[in-house]
Amino acid sequence: MVDSDIVDIEAAWPEAPRTMRDLIGADPAVHATLADRLVQSGAARTPLADCKLLTPLPDPGKIVCLGLNYADHAKEGGHAVPEYPALFLRATSSMIGPEDPMILPECSEQLDYEAELTIVIGRRCRHVAAADAASVIFGYTAFNDGSVRHYQRLTAQWTAGKNFDGTGALGPCIVTADDLPDEASGLKIQTRLNGNVMQDSNTDQMIFGAFRTVEILSEIMTLEPGDLIAMGTPAGVGHARRPQVWMRDGDTVEVEIEGIGTIRNPVVAEKVTA
Repeated sequence: MVDSDIVDIEAAWPEAPRTMRDLIGADPAVHATLADRLVQSGAARTPLADCKLLTPLPDPGKIVCLGLNYADHAKEGGHAVPEYPALFLRATSSMIGPEDPMILPECSEQLDYEAELTIVIGRRCRHVAAADAASVIFGYTAFNDGSVRHYQRLTAQWTAGKNFDGTGALGPCIVTADDLPDEASGLKIQTRLNGNVMQDSNTDQMIFGAFRTVEILSEIMTLEPGDLIAMGTPAGVGHARRPQVWMRDGDTVEVEIEGIGTIRNPVVAEKVTA
């Protein structure tokens, strides 16, 4: 995107990487060349308002998620503030993009929202010190970690409740790390349900920041270009409210992060056919 317009990368530079994952993993010189071409090519621009945005990363590699990464959220759920992050994985089949329907499953009414900053890894790496983590982060995006609480609590593991089809909304775009503060800290993060503010916090409230999180995860596994790391949610989730608040068919949910934008999704009941 240049200013408020969309520029066709292929038209601006036919030799550019053809997929987002290829672009993310490309050499920094490729990124610099592309940035110059987008500004100088004279390629036709399309106003953002005239475009339908798709998910910014349709084929992420690993999707690693942190739980309980804001102290106020841990406390509202009756958990101790963790000394090591709670970790779980999401499947790509659970993911959707901007304006895609977030699916309320037929088997449960307990669909909850969770606003989360998300890291996009840019370089294959292992055993990265926090002091060096900036060099492996391509950028950041926003995520609504839709959670089916009933299923999340059926076992000690959270996998079931975090992986229903059509419950993880990513977008509206990926903002490169150089356009945000270090670690994407100090950014306002908010969830609105039907226009009502439900979560309102700041990314500087995270227990484990982006650089420390990369250090922790790269001790365990190889991180690769296009991997996503969702950084947990602040207080205000629906299950901790009294009375509890669940997303319903016909609702609209928005997650906004300062400097990144807003991902907006309608909530639609699942239609199960025999």
